[in-house]
Amino acid sequence: MAYYRKVGDSYQIRHSAGYDSKGNHKEYSMTWKPPDGMTEKQIQKELPRQIVLFEEACNRGFKTSMLKFEELAEEWFEEYAKLNLRSTTYSRLKQLKRRVYAAIGHLRIDKITPRQLQAFVNSLAREGANEKTGKPLAPKTIKHNLSLVSSIFTYAVKMGLVADNPCSKVTIPKGETKEKQIYSQEEMEVLLTKLMDEPLKYRVFFYLIAYSGFRRSEMLGLEWKDVDFENGVISVRRTSNYTSERGTYTDTTKTKRSQRTLKISPFIMDLLKQLKEEQNNEALRIGSKWVDTDRIFTKWNGEGMGNHTPYKWLMNFCEENSLPFHGIHSFRHFAASALISAGLDVTTVSGALGHSNSGTTLNIYSHMFQNAQAKVAKAMDNAFSFLTQKDE
Repeated sequence: MAYYRKVGDSYQIRHSAGYDSKGNHKEYSMTWKPPDGMTEKQIQKELPRQIVLFEEACNRGFKTSMLKFEELAEEWFEEYAKLNLRSTTYSRLKQLKRRVYAAIGHLRIDKITPRQLQAFVNSLAREGANEKTGKPLAPKTIKHNLSLVSSIFTYAVKMGLVADNPCSKVTIPKGETKEKQIYSQEEMEVLLTKLMDEPLKYRVFFYLIAYSGFRRSEMLGLEWKDVDFENGVISVRRTSNYTSERGTYTDTTKTKRSQRTLKISPFIMDLLKQLKEEQNNEALRIGSKWVDTDRIFTKWNGEGMGNHTPYKWLMNFCEENSLPFHGIHSFRHFAASALISAGLDVTTVSGALGHSNSGTTLNIYSHMFQNAQAKVAKAMDNAFSFLTQKDE
């Protein structure tokens, strides 16, 4: 049976759970503070609901809600995340837990408040939060930290351990958002030109990724069976990924829409034919040492190329040629920029990039679409300039 009393601007709710085997009276309590702005009428309507929720939680047994956050998080990783998330996502979230555990891992899950979580999130936006640079964490990284905590609390709600998710009341501080590093048309022309004297497999890799906008994992997952030389198209059907736990492994594409087929330049298709011939000759040369994986981009023995190999190779290449280095993903941004600048609509661009929906494309490249629309407006102004000239 639960009852309450008002203490200041809060309500202390108590639940009597009878007596234990030694004759000791068992009683649980919680404090409910109405949110700011709630009227007296709203409070009197919500208070009975809070009492019922608390009483139900008590009747289920409070042993579960005595869990520390770290204990619950480890359960979530094992019972939910490992079974339902992609290995790359699971691995990334595991990397975040050290910082989260240090802040709230020792707290009971039923005692963690939005205010405590807000303080944790705010601390990530302060100078020194990034241990490598001494700067605040990027807004995207802060969001990932809060998302991890929120996912664990969502699991706790589903399991009946807590009544609600306190993360819903937390706000991510506005920070400085870095502009995406994208190769300009001139920079890309210089880079691709200098690649002409480099090994064929790297030439093909960077020509194709700049042209297609494929993700790195999609590039490394490509197999010769995915290439239709007759029609000049390549299909994305799988990815190659790496985590410290699993090493290099083959996985499905990021989303269903990531499975797509793209028409490729005849110039690049000719280079792919050369690469196929080079691989066949190399397989004959080393004989039994060759591992037939059917992968397009491989190590010396036919095994799939490592996920970090293109990144390291490009970094060294840019350094040797005094070129700006913007990472592998910048090639995808360049391809998107080229498509948008060509006047293609968001649905077409989204399909080419393999985004789950057009909204994702708009969120990432909204400024590019705005610039493209401005160019269209300027072009139309020029087309109708004869009318304004007559008025003058």
